[in-house]
Amino acid sequence: MAQWYSQPFENLSAALADPRSHYTLIAAAGVSLSVAICLRALYPDRQAGKKIIHSPLAVTQSKISDDSDHPLPPDALPGARDVQTPYGSIRIYEWGPEDGPKVLLVHGITTPCIALGGLGHALVDRGCRVMLFDLFGRGYSDCPSDLPQDERLFATQIFLALSSSSIPWTGTGSGKFCLAGYSLGGGIATSFASFFPQLLSALVLLAPAGLVRDSHINFRTRFLYSGGLPDGLIRTLSSMRLRAGPLSTPKPAQKTFRASDALTEELSSQGTETQVLSRSYPNVSVPNTVYWQVKNHNGFVHSFVSSMRNGPILYQRQRETWERLGKYLSQQKELPADEQKSNGLPGDKVVIMCGENDPIILQNELVEDANATLGGDVVFKFFPAGHEFPSTKYDEVAQIIFDTLL
Repeated sequence: MAQWYSQPFENLSAALADPRSHYTLIAAAGVSLSVAICLRALYPDRQAGKKIIHSPLAVTQSKISDDSDHPLPPDALPGARDVQTPYGSIRIYEWGPEDGPKVLLVHGITTPCIALGGLGHALVDRGCRVMLFDLFGRGYSDCPSDLPQDERLFATQIFLALSSSSIPWTGTGSGKFCLAGYSLGGGIATSFASFFPQLLSALVLLAPAGLVRDSHINFRTRFLYSGGLPDGLIRTLSSMRLRAGPLSTPKPAQKTFRASDALTEELSSQGTETQVLSRSYPNVSVPNTVYWQVKNHNGFVHSFVSSMRNGPILYQRQRETWERLGKYLSQQKELPADEQKSNGLPGDKVVIMCGENDPIILQNELVEDANATLGGDVVFKFFPAGHEFPSTKYDEVAQIIFDTLL
């Protein structure tokens, strides 16, 4: 279905490598400009001018009535609340013992936070206080469409979520909290930790973005998300890929990374029959939730595109962030254990987990680059799974997180 747009990009990539084609390309540039103008006319940005694109929460609540078959019931997880902010409404879930170790979970680029619901339940089973929230433009959170979805916006959203709790997550007597991020959420968590390590008791990164090498980004993806094409067209192409369905089998690790991989690898159908992401609605699954989301959340594709363009994903843009965190950890390791804990994130409380068959976050490169930037004292854990392992191996992941907090 997407062949009509993928082949021209591949042909253009080959042409750029041939010096004989440069004069032809210069002449073609004028034609391309005309084509771009036409494309902007054919695919206008229908969300332009809207500062906030609302989530489908109000529509869903007006229609749903004990519908156990809904892909994402508003009460799928315990402790639901909607927090009104200048950036739009944020959907937050918080439950577990108020005096337990606190864990904040940040989900990935495609899935709402329900993808980490099984992990949240498993942590609460172990006595933790857990908070999850839908990133802007996902699930039941609104989308601030006039702002780039970068680490600044995501750090702000984390603080907004924390400040809405009835119990203290920061400050004196809070006990600090463990920050755990998955995929894009891993890049968000790393950035947050590099600026605010004094707030954290531990940092857990699950197949984290932020160290994806630029050499793995193929030409087509660079072109699509460079800003040269109209947003309306990009949203149409991204929406088409999402509607095409999940991958039926895990893909092998590959040399180049495509935007479609980010769209689909969190949706892997492997193991979905054994997932229990919501104990109130055991039939809720990641693929069904995301398909509902792309059809019903008008801000989702916008958020995906903006996150691809601006989010903490690529190593070239994020190396300074990881090195900043590494410098802090190195300084912490020189101090006694009690002083490290008092300061914030201890030097030995960073854990990175990854799937051995992950085609996006490659195990060998992740270990090499994380050790190079964070100082070599990171604890690594690996699973015989793909990029989706936090949704399928949540009990094992929860035990590792809990052991880290001891």
